[in-house]
This record gives sequence, C-alpha cells and structure tokens, in this order.
Amino acid sequence: MSSSATSQRVDPAGSARLLWTALATVAALALLTYLVAFDQGAVSRSGMYLHELMHDGRHLLGVPCH
Repeated sequence: MSSSATSQRVDPAGSARLLWTALATVAALALLTYLVAFDQGAVSRSGMYLHELMHDGRHLLGVPCH
C-alpha cells in the first residue's frame, strides 16, 4: 500500500468556500421560508401577483394563513 493513497490533503480554501456556500444556501432558504410561511404579505405588497404567489405557497406547504 502506498503512502499517497492513505494520506489525504485538505484544501483550506476549498473548505472555506464550501462552508460559505452552505451558509449562504441555508440563509437564502431561511429567508424564502420566512417570506412564504410567516410574512403574511408584509413584504410582498408590491403587487397582487406576488401576494397571491406567496399565499398559494403557504397553502402548498400546509401553513395556515387565514
């Protein structure tokens, strides 16, 4: 068995990039969940289309909204 096959090198820059990508993804999903499930139209007052889209998203996720 060769020593190069058993030892693995960890790239710190790649690990940091993966960590920040995972954190950004979790933050975006948390924001999207808030907007769809708990916002109740406070942010989506820009138009009726966006309000109805969020309202239907709440029904799709099973979140009570009215």
